[in-house]
Amino acid sequence: MNSLEIIKKKRDRSALAADEIRFMVDGYTAGEIPDYQISALLMAVLINGMDTAETQALTEAMLHSGDVLDFSDIPGVKVDKHSTGGVGDKTSLILGPIAAAAGVRVPMISGRGLGHTGGTLDKLEAIPGFDVNLSVERFREGVERIGICLIGQTARIAPADKKIYALRDVTGTVESIPLITASIMSKKLAEGIDALVLDVKTGRGAFMKTLDDSRRLARSLVDTGLRVGKRMSALITDMNQPLGRWAGNAVEVAESVATLRGEGPADLEALSVELAAEMIRLAGLAPDIDAARGVARRQIATGRALEVFARCIEFHGGDPRVTESDQHLPRAARRHVVTAPRAGWVAQLDAEAVGMAIVVLGGGRLRKEDGIDPAVGVRLHRKIGDRVEAGEPLAEIQYNDAARFDDARRRVETAYAIAEAPVEAPVLIRERLE
Repeated sequence: MNSLEIIKKKRDRSALAADEIRFMVDGYTAGEIPDYQISALLMAVLINGMDTAETQALTEAMLHSGDVLDFSDIPGVKVDKHSTGGVGDKTSLILGPIAAAAGVRVPMISGRGLGHTGGTLDKLEAIPGFDVNLSVERFREGVERIGICLIGQTARIAPADKKIYALRDVTGTVESIPLITASIMSKKLAEGIDALVLDVKTGRGAFMKTLDDSRRLARSLVDTGLRVGKRMSALITDMNQPLGRWAGNAVEVAESVATLRGEGPADLEALSVELAAEMIRLAGLAPDIDAARGVARRQIATGRALEVFARCIEFHGGDPRVTESDQHLPRAARRHVVTAPRAGWVAQLDAEAVGMAIVVLGGGRLRKEDGIDPAVGVRLHRKIGDRVEAGEPLAEIQYNDAARFDDARRRVETAYAIAEAPVEAPVLIRERLE
């Protein structure tokens, strides 16, 4: 085959055959096709799109560029969840233990923070000693022994995605729905799962800002999974404001533990239970979603989910005492309270602005080589729809580096807007696709 002819074919809006897509992916992964030719193909895909068959072919080519794990010898249905990214989105730390406690096997390959959105691996590494870089063999052992194990993408898992994603990030092609779909699904299918639950965010703090774009991405992800024989479910959920009352890394671990105790904020608990229930339903452990919700809630009420989380932390080399007290987590040295300039109702809490404030404080990355300060974070005293009086707290910024503070404070202050009339809180779960 000829890579130039394949590029021109997609440039001219023709559909590519599966073997043409595989040729390009395999050639780039092996170093036989240069960056500039794959960049041209990525831009052609961004502009002209891909149909469902092309998207499936791209997903499978990226999937089979590395190892595909096989958990078939481990009893039980293997189910994972993926979120498209948000602020305060700590549900993996909650729903994973819930589902595992209910009997689901949860092999979870997670990512780091990207832009203003937080990453599961960064949150887990805020737990002292927690190692996300386990071998594939140790990963299997965790899934078998505890029911859940959480690691990062290894060099053996979808290496084509790792190379192509790095190129997308610097060629302005991140937003392509077929490319997003192939990136997500190649990594998730490599886990050896039977089913996948998707949390597709929509709103100011999401990569997909509009409901239509979120709906198209959710449909693309679900269709691709179904075409390769997986059970699929997707929720489209609101990300116009952060999820829960805390955003950061260590502070989100603490809020996750509180939620597993039944003491978390209502929105975080509701979404975590709903996503865990979808996992339980797809695993065949409940006849319908209502029954699955009951199963999920029982794992919290009995303390079983928190026990599983503590065992998971210990298996990864972390300090399980974080499930007993947040005193065992990193804590920032400084505090600053942002207060309401006038009385009214919170009309806006820009999730992206809060997320970027955390990045500025050191809780996220401006460059991939940046380190993370796990202790920094923002506590949200008021959210959309809440009444506030002049001078009352809106948020508390917890930070260490004074040189970073002013920029972060401005971002948190401008994230809020106060209205004179009552405002309704946004609907958390917008749509459900199966």
